[in-house]
Amino acid sequence: MSSARPRRAAVTGIGVVAPNGTSTETFWKATKEGISALGPVTREGCEQLPLRVAGEVRQFDPEAAVEERYLVQTDRFTHYALAAADLALDDARLGRVDTDASPYSVGVVTAAGSGGGEFGQRELQQLWSKGSRFVGPYQSIAWFYAASTGQISIRRGFKGPCGVVASDEAGGLDALAHAARAVRRGTDVLVAGATEAPLAPYSVVCQLGYEELSTVGDPDRAYRPFTSAACGFVPAEGGAMLVVEDEDTARERGARVRAHIAGHAATFTGASRWADSREGLARAIQGALNEAGCAPEEVDVVFADALGVPEADRAEALAIADALGAHGRRVPVTAPKTGFGRGWGAAPVLDTAAAVLAMEDGLIPPTPHVFDVCHDLDLVTGRARSAELGTALVLSRGLMGSNAALLVRRRSHSEGGTV
Repeated sequence: MSSARPRRAAVTGIGVVAPNGTSTETFWKATKEGISALGPVTREGCEQLPLRVAGEVRQFDPEAAVEERYLVQTDRFTHYALAAADLALDDARLGRVDTDASPYSVGVVTAAGSGGGEFGQRELQQLWSKGSRFVGPYQSIAWFYAASTGQISIRRGFKGPCGVVASDEAGGLDALAHAARAVRRGTDVLVAGATEAPLAPYSVVCQLGYEELSTVGDPDRAYRPFTSAACGFVPAEGGAMLVVEDEDTARERGARVRAHIAGHAATFTGASRWADSREGLARAIQGALNEAGCAPEEVDVVFADALGVPEADRAEALAIADALGAHGRRVPVTAPKTGFGRGWGAAPVLDTAAAVLAMEDGLIPPTPHVFDVCHDLDLVTGRARSAELGTALVLSRGLMGSNAALLVRRRSHSEGGTV
């Protein structure tokens, strides 16, 4: 009988392109300081639409981050993914992976909710205004949800297991879990995460059908979950990619193991059935704890889904209490996304990145724009809170009914020490 220990999924690299920072360092600095990046929607064609406030990525130059031949084939959401993947691989010291020697050792999995709406709209406008000869061949692939996974793998020569997850906002956590399980089953490295670009006119019009979307014009009041003034969520673009790697493989090459993906579970409770999401989210939390072998009282911080709809906020607060018991009313909860927007499938990946960084710094970031909490939660507001953090719980729910919970640990459960 083999005495080798089971393979464990470690986070060794983080890459972020977000409204509040186009690198992991700038993102974390703004996040821990509670600096808001919400502002007026400025994208051409959106001026007369009811959506007034969003989290736009304003400091990103795609031509500086991505080669021209990939730019012309892809939508903005894939530009973000390519850039974030580069940052994550560099952070993991895998910027020059030798894919000729081991092309099947690295895979890619992403999540997407909006796809390439901007690219698709532009090509359809060409079709109807000029004719079919003016529609480029990449229209057939650039809009597709799997485009980012495909382009990252092609550009880098990764031939390991690749996939895309489409389970609305919760898909970001599901993609990370998919990566962790692939690592445990034998793949050495997965590049995993989610990026979104939902601020083109067509994409915005599609979102206006959701009652949960905030159309308030004041950036300070547009997204205030867990308060009596909650009026929906503010959408955002950008996202994050993580390198998820077998821990032993990472240590052998001298990489920094930043955290472990320890547990995950997902449920489904139906579109916009927020009262039902209480039980569904609680069961997802319990499932993630069980997979990680983690007791409720070991959770040191919760990164909330924070939809900003009173019924949904109440359901989430109750789900945390249901799953964590008395500890659920004492554990610090935060929602830093109120400062940069709730970026669909990318939102929980940004939360996961923030959770890893929070554990490293011993600092829980605040929830911008929120002060008068009206739920039984210890919500971190105003300024960051110092705390010894070993385990973080990240939550996500989708408008179509998906719920997910991911447990990230700074310590190895079996060894009991810090990473």
